[in-house]
Amino acid sequence: MVQKSASVCLLGGFLGLFLMAPVLMTSTPASMCTPLKTLNDSLSHRRRYMKHNFPINYSIRVYREEIFKLSNISRMRLKVEELDDLVLQRLWFQVNQGVLKKIIRVMSERHPSRSYTAELERRFKDVEGVFVQSHPAEVFQQELPEAVQETWDHLTEEPDRVQESNWRLVSPKSLVDNLCHTMYCLFSECFDTETRQNCEYHSKDKTFKIPL
Repeated sequence: MVQKSASVCLLGGFLGLFLMAPVLMTSTPASMCTPLKTLNDSLSHRRRYMKHNFPINYSIRVYREEIFKLSNISRMRLKVEELDDLVLQRLWFQVNQGVLKKIIRVMSERHPSRSYTAELERRFKDVEGVFVQSHPAEVFQQELPEAVQETWDHLTEEPDRVQESNWRLVSPKSLVDNLCHTMYCLFSECFDTETRQNCEYHSKDKTFKIPL
């Protein structure tokens, strides 16, 4: 009887772990890791193409909300209780598709970084395509939290309607750096631990860790 009870308890423990498994599942579908790593391969050359091929202190005009850093993610997590990673991932795509378009727009056809940036955009779109296919359509129709929706609305606003105070001048390198660093943290399951160690930002008083 004692052995039977122990077996039942052990079985119950295994069942408990099995039932808990969905809670512990990663938020990034495994199918996204290959295109994300391909994109990351391109991003590894960003210093050469986004800095050395531009004049010193060169900058482009972007929406304030397109400067999307780890600090933005942390602030949103503080504003919105239990903010879903999927919402932040959707926002990441929305931000950076606009960023890449703006960078390409300032380049002539013969610019030495034109083909690189076009390839970067194609690989980014490949990741986005897999992202959309990996989730049911209803996910993209869900109402966004107010703080996120406000940012989204600014991102999709027509340029001629954007107030002058909402424009910022930023270097192409900084924008692509932001794309890269936030990618590591929002899709952390696809990257190694060493890369994810940078998923934090510093304020005057403290260091905030981006939950992984």
